[in-house]
Amino acid sequence: MVAAVEAAAEQVIAQLREDCATPAARLDGVAAAMEEEMRAGLREEGGSKIKMIVSYVDNLPNGSEEGLFYALDLGGTNFRVLRVQLAGKDKRVVKRDSREVSIPPHLMSGSATELFGFIASAVAKYVADEGVNRALGGKQRELGFTFSFPVRQTSITSGTLIKWTKAFAVDDAVGEDVVAELQMAMEKEGVDMRVAALINDTVGTLAAGSYNDEDAVIGVILGTGSNAAYVENASDIPKLEGELPKSGKMVINTEWGNFSSSCLPVTEYDQALDEESLNPSEQIFEKLISGLYLGEIVRRVLLKIATQCSIFGDVSRTKLTTHFNLRTPDISAMHHDETPDLSIVAEKLAGHLKIANTTLETRKMVVEICDIVTRRSARLAAAGIVGIMRKIGRATPGNNSRTVIAIDGGLFEHYAKFRQCLESTLAELLGEEVSKSVSVKLTKDGSGLGAALIAAAHSQYAK
Repeated sequence: MVAAVEAAAEQVIAQLREDCATPAARLDGVAAAMEEEMRAGLREEGGSKIKMIVSYVDNLPNGSEEGLFYALDLGGTNFRVLRVQLAGKDKRVVKRDSREVSIPPHLMSGSATELFGFIASAVAKYVADEGVNRALGGKQRELGFTFSFPVRQTSITSGTLIKWTKAFAVDDAVGEDVVAELQMAMEKEGVDMRVAALINDTVGTLAAGSYNDEDAVIGVILGTGSNAAYVENASDIPKLEGELPKSGKMVINTEWGNFSSSCLPVTEYDQALDEESLNPSEQIFEKLISGLYLGEIVRRVLLKIATQCSIFGDVSRTKLTTHFNLRTPDISAMHHDETPDLSIVAEKLAGHLKIANTTLETRKMVVEICDIVTRRSARLAAAGIVGIMRKIGRATPGNNSRTVIAIDGGLFEHYAKFRQCLESTLAELLGEEVSKSVSVKLTKDGSGLGAALIAAAHSQYAK
């Protein structure tokens, strides 16, 4: 009986292992498909599954910026206002502080005037609390605005809202310029502050990376969601209208989460998760690699095993059928469990899924499932990065340009086995020579610090 149970479970895992396999040849195909989709997205609007949004950021900070700059980070039910004092060439952020403010629920489905009025009043209070600020030297205050919702950007200081996501439903703001709304609201509050840049968090991560190291050319978010931005030659963007920027460069926000290709190793669990999601057939790459989904994929595999054999006891007494109750921090804790009897795995199974009295063999099996799902995620993320490097000519032997990849997000920061796998896969795909000149750096707070740094790089007073 025990042997039959183990065989049934092993069969499910063997199939999972096969379906999640990411040999180098397959990853090479993913990188090639990513590069192809990037080129298509740069040729024309709507030409690709990935949007390849022109950010209008044509200067990244390099550490020479000086002065006092502000940032507003709006992406969820809270927003942050930040103040950053920069001290030029010694590359020091001398001082930074911030304040977090909760948005009252009724304003999240009210009018644009009310929402932006509330935000502007919080900015006004933040500014008033600092008193007379001599660091400004008589200059107008300048702010970087991180707005983590879909916008159609038309310049570095304007973008119309395409749609709200998350819990927002401020209908009369859709189709309006969010910078103009904020600027008007701040003027009404008597705040003399210019919005110097409208960005998203991924572009901000690249900016924060570039401030610390001028060789940063790619910024990646690997957290709850996933995205990447990079520095492109402006002359290689056919859809870019008007004259080319003086720098000759342009930051592109890829929106790579929506990438999909027949090369991707998609399992029955991914297909079911996608069909039951709020956005079926969208964000396929993100659903394979980001932190929001890894725990859920593992739960689905465990549920399949439970329906095939009695290894977890009576399913109806567990919480295996409850969606999203196994989170990525939980699978990270299980994956890193080094106790002799895997007691952390036992604790997580009992606490989250109400599965008690597991054997050591069963717990080892759970760790293996975490490993299979996470390795696939990290290796696919690495293949995406290689696709971007190829697009800008950085992944070829003979090109010894140093390449820094700035990465933010809890998945990369806190999940050590994910991070190690991503880095070793990059080395495997790039080869020994190229990988010597590539480094990956944890770069935090792109949405806050990064926005203030972009405001500094695009200041009206910039030399």
